[in-house]
Amino acid sequence: MLNYRHLYYFWIVVKEGGFARAAERLDMAVQTISAQVRELEKSVGRQLLKPAGRSVVMTEAGETAFNRAEQIFQTGETLLDELREAGGERVARLAVGLSDGISKLAAHALLAPVLDTPSLRLLCHEGEHAQLLSELALHRLDLVLACQPALHNTDLRLVSQRLVGSPVDWYGPTTLVQKASRAGFPQCLADLPVLLPTGHGALRARLDRWFEAAGIRPRIAGEFEDSALMAVFAARGLGVFPHAELGAGDLSLLRGLRRLGRADGVIEEIHAIRSRRGQHHALASRVVDAARP
Repeated sequence: MLNYRHLYYFWIVVKEGGFARAAERLDMAVQTISAQVRELEKSVGRQLLKPAGRSVVMTEAGETAFNRAEQIFQTGETLLDELREAGGERVARLAVGLSDGISKLAAHALLAPVLDTPSLRLLCHEGEHAQLLSELALHRLDLVLACQPALHNTDLRLVSQRLVGSPVDWYGPTTLVQKASRAGFPQCLADLPVLLPTGHGALRARLDRWFEAAGIRPRIAGEFEDSALMAVFAARGLGVFPHAELGAGDLSLLRGLRRLGRADGVIEEIHAIRSRRGQHHALASRVVDAARP
């Protein structure tokens, strides 16, 4: 019989884009996950993954296996909810996709209106914009929060709404902020180690244009897809970093961070994307309605 644990590891490797990220998510050794995937390939008699540079891609057989695995594990999630409801427990399920490049702390702030929902089961998936929209169109997600709207595509039948346009401020550990006060803001960013979002999100392009207009050549000490992770590294002294005003309240959870100044004219946009059928999902609607000015 098919070993579903092996299939699960394969599924996670594909969803995370490689063995290293899958190992990080599962808190396992890369070698262990690789061995489990090889066992799956051996049992089905087909190669499912092949090397592509430093990553892996699916073979034709791998795509078939992944599509079926998506159905299997989605059914498993639904089964858990149905069993809870059969036992008299009402489950309020909300599956949200967070696109690469979006501020995760800002996303937390946007989801705050539903976090006190009784029996809430919140599922958050992070991934590339196009991948999340595909899952949304297949009704595997109820809502996608992204830094850009969905392109008009009549086949996917998606609806985008701009939720917020949040100003962006710069923060850093106390030692670096004190050093920066002598040079003044934003000129001090030319001398400080700077942490930036990767090019996955629209915010990076806006920051690059802002630097160019100010005549500043930043000394980049790190680039991060996850804004919350970027804040953690900054709090440990790696550098200063930009963050949207929305969600900045969560930065108080990290000790020693202080505000440097505002990147005038730089706005981080967050868009809510839903399928037309999913526009009536109660929790997703509450998130969108609460964010409207």
